[in-house]
Amino acid sequence: QVQLVESGGGLVQPGGSLRLSCAASGFTLDYYPIGWFRQAPGKEREGVSCISSSDGSTYYADSVKGRFTISRDGAKNTVYLQMNSLKPEDTAVYYCAADMFRHYCSGHVSDFGTWGQGTQVTVSS
Repeated sequence: QVQLVESGGGLVQPGGSLRLSCAASGFTLDYYPIGWFRQAPGKEREGVSCISSSDGSTYYADSVKGRFTISRDGAKNTVYLQMNSLKPEDTAVYYCAADMFRHYCSGHVSDFGTWGQGTQVTVSS
């Protein structure tokens, strides 16, 4: 069974850090682009970051560039999102997702068909 499971969310003060994990089962993460997305209450789901499978290229939304880092550990079949200098506007449910039809990050949420259940990140003092 193909499955993604996120973990690592929580409550953190502004300026703090969290590392989210996205563990896969039933398939090999290295073979597919993996994206991190987030959805805040009342807002649409937006792309945060993506790592391609073809050459490991990484992409970031402008709002997180320089603060977030996406990485992949093939041995653990896990993708991470290291989040530093967190801001209250980073508060959202964070999801990881896989695009099973491409080897590059397309930039379209709709291209990602396999999703995890999400993990809540709350940035507040």
